[in-house]
Amino acid sequence: METIGFMELNSIARGVEAADIVLKAAAVRMVFARSGCPGKYCLLFTGEVAAVQASLEAGRGVGGDHVVDACVIPRVHPQVIRAIYMSAVPERMGAVGVMEFFSVTASVYGADAAVKAADVDLLDVRLGTGIGGKSFVVLTGEVAAVTEAVRAGVNTPNARGMLVSSAVIPSPHPELLESLM
Repeated sequence: METIGFMELNSIARGVEAADIVLKAAAVRMVFARSGCPGKYCLLFTGEVAAVQASLEAGRGVGGDHVVDACVIPRVHPQVIRAIYMSAVPERMGAVGVMEFFSVTASVYGADAAVKAADVDLLDVRLGTGIGGKSFVVLTGEVAAVTEAVRAGVNTPNARGMLVSSAVIPSPHPELLESLM
């Protein structure tokens, strides 16, 4: 597992500038740097813990008051990155859990905490594009595991105050499951 740095800015220009300094500050690799709704810019980068921390601080310096949120997550669970790209489909669907946040960063923290807390599969980590700058996480598994994962995900320190809502659906309709994939 790698360390990730994530930064969310409310300015595209400052976001592009922060992305440049993040890459120049230390030996990190950019996973993505892209605009989202409503005019936000998000950076996700990876590397060794010290390098990610140094790059994040350099990015914060450039971003200034435009930084909405930022985090470093050491040993991020590999499912988080796969779910951001919606590149994994579990063999079997069970109960469905959804966590919705005002902050894109809170979803990254929530997804990581959820998948580390219980035996669940992340289906999607949607980072603010086309949904008004909000974000959400969708996961599946046994009802008890999904319940525990959602509880852990919405109670991370970075998610406090950012939660819009959450739900656990014990027996989702098959058409709902299809729409989530």
